[in-house]
Amino acid sequence: MARTQGNGTSLESKIQSKAAGNNAPAANPSQTIAAYLKKMESQIAEAMPKHMNIERLSRIALTTIRTNPKLLECSIPSLMAAVMQSAQLGLEPGLIGHCYIIPYGKEATFIIGYKGMIDLARRSGNIQSISAHEVYENDFIELTYGLEENLKHVPWFLRKDSKPVESGKIIGAYMVAKFNDGGHFIHYMPISEIEAHRKRSKASNNGPWVTDYTEMCKKTVVRAGWKWLPISVEIASAVTQDETSRKDITPADDSFIDITPGEPDDSSSSESAGENSESKQVEFE
Repeated sequence: MARTQGNGTSLESKIQSKAAGNNAPAANPSQTIAAYLKKMESQIAEAMPKHMNIERLSRIALTTIRTNPKLLECSIPSLMAAVMQSAQLGLEPGLIGHCYIIPYGKEATFIIGYKGMIDLARRSGNIQSISAHEVYENDFIELTYGLEENLKHVPWFLRKDSKPVESGKIIGAYMVAKFNDGGHFIHYMPISEIEAHRKRSKASNNGPWVTDYTEMCKKTVVRAGWKWLPISVEIASAVTQDETSRKDITPADDSFIDITPGEPDDSSSSESAGENSESKQVEFE
């Protein structure tokens, strides 16, 4: 049970003082976050799939946080929870677009990117290939549904029937998944539906929706078609962590941090999420 901090002193401030010493200046937010990550490495490593490396993830996460001043202002529990979510899903934040850690007020929000969605889908083992593409107004696209589905998309710069000089605006996006059993799935979303999804997102005017708009359009159409893909329950439930701010990491007392397990339906697997295990604590000396 978390104990109320007296005189308005936060846990973060106490950790800063302990890290710096009673007679030394308090550590800055970047140093405090680095200390938290270092002390939590063993717990994060337990949640990670085998293909990931804890030192690499910690380094990438810290770089992502340090390069965004707004993230340095976010609560440490929400930052640590976002890093833990990326570890549980086996996705790296920032660099290659697997996932993002975005500030929303004082809380860090975890967002899965387009490449992260594709990576999660491929892990199911039932999908031969999956991809998504944006469609511009000067592209040629023809899509028919029915007993014989057919999709033909010619980008504007490859068209032979006309010679447009520019792409025009994005008018939609589609995904195509081919299954190991020979089946396939096609899903198209017009830009109006994609924009409706963006407006419902907490990070609609922040993060990848601003810096990587095209990638987010493709991610949105993949996520919309997620329920029709032959993927495991564990992988499917992992997507419920998308665009969330969590506070699973909370102070237990003046010198401890409690890592409470995630909810069962938010975990990529019972092994990686540490379901039904006791909460672990990290002591700052």
